[in-house]
Amino acid sequence: MYRVAIVDDEPIITDGLARGVAWEKWNCTVCGTAFDGREGIQLVNEKQPDILITDISMPGVNGLMMIAALKSEHPDMQITILTGYREFDYAQEAIRLGVSRFLLKPSRMNELEEAVEFMTGELQKAGISPDKPREEDGDVLYDTAAGSFIVSNAMNYIREHYADRLRLGDVAEQIFVSQWHLSKLLNKHTGQNFSEILNGIRIAKAKELMMNPALRISDIAEMVGFLDVAHFSRVFKKAEGVSANEYRNAHCGKS
Repeated sequence: MYRVAIVDDEPIITDGLARGVAWEKWNCTVCGTAFDGREGIQLVNEKQPDILITDISMPGVNGLMMIAALKSEHPDMQITILTGYREFDYAQEAIRLGVSRFLLKPSRMNELEEAVEFMTGELQKAGISPDKPREEDGDVLYDTAAGSFIVSNAMNYIREHYADRLRLGDVAEQIFVSQWHLSKLLNKHTGQNFSEILNGIRIAKAKELMMNPALRISDIAEMVGFLDVAHFSRVFKKAEGVSANEYRNAHCGKS
């Protein structure tokens, strides 16, 4: 049977979908339900459903980010969005990220049934049978619009928080993907690992701050997120080929 997960912050809708659709007609069974975005992501990662029906206007989660994360890590999973959010541009972006159907609440039963029929058809086209366990993708990394969306948002988050004690896990948590998956995506799209990206952003900002002669090198190191000036000095020289002081002397004539 195809596994179906349902995510909505309105229990009456979640229960109604689970009980009200004749899932067996399409060789489907409901494998679990969740009531917010983070629960939904956890449910998908645990149950590995073939089909997801979800709202995207839920508290505490960016709907498009959630969809991108799920499609990026589970590219074969079919997703139907069922929501009261009526922005056309939002719907277009969701479809670009790989959503199969975008249905507005309240939806008629025939719309839901058409969505289920379409999604099961897409699974069959992909060679995913309801009677055969799905093979895990392992180390395969798909380059999709969802992956690009994830990287773009990860980079934005790093640029906004470079001065914090930022770790790969912090960024991954914000964009709802695993550390492993984010690491692979960053490397594929940028050719750099997380530390290289973070240090590059920090050094670029440090070079800007060096134009202010009132700031000491130790002040700048702390301002851009380094815990000690010695570490900053090593990273800076590796990146620029000269020490921070030499760079400052050459570019603003101050030490």
